[in-house]
Amino acid sequence: MELSKRQEEIIEIVKANGPITGENIAEHLHLTRATLRPDLAILTMAGFLDARPRVGYFYTGKTGNELLTEQVKKLKAHEYQHVPIVVKESASVYDAISTMFLEDVGTLFVIDDKACLAGVLSRKDLLRASIGKQDLNSIPVHIIMTRMPNITVCRKEDPLVDVAQNLINKQIDGIPVVKDTDSGLEVVGRITKTTITKAFVELVLGDHI
Repeated sequence: MELSKRQEEIIEIVKANGPITGENIAEHLHLTRATLRPDLAILTMAGFLDARPRVGYFYTGKTGNELLTEQVKKLKAHEYQHVPIVVKESASVYDAISTMFLEDVGTLFVIDDKACLAGVLSRKDLLRASIGKQDLNSIPVHIIMTRMPNITVCRKEDPLVDVAQNLINKQIDGIPVVKDTDSGLEVVGRITKTTITKAFVELVLGDHI
């Protein structure tokens, strides 16, 4: 988060004089309390300052990097998950390739007859299956998919940074967000490398402040 010159001045005043009221900060800057209210709100929500009723503002002592790290750790998978793209176990490799192309995704999630996660299909899986003279309409995806339990999954409340770490460690493009049911794991969302990139860029640019 990039601070304005006035916001930096406010932080310096609070560092030197805290705890200090909003009125006293305004006096130091020769401005009205109403003029400063948005800046004080931003600095407080961002974590640079702490406000206590009838006492005033304190400087938290945290750097911009520390505050950014705290914000990143607070992000949850459900805040950024997208609609999952699924195919049934009985679908053909040809159908899966068509779905992947039309939906413009790199990973498909395969579900069983109870609509629960059964497997995952990557671009590489489909590419390998398409090499040669095989009839892609006659090959069901369950033959080539990665099966449970060899699938990395996450839950809605999992920290987004942990999901990102799994994407890197497993060298995969996408992870299904699942919900536990009596029948198995229901796919309720997806997190991809693009999702992670978008989330962190938005955070750095201040969209979550």
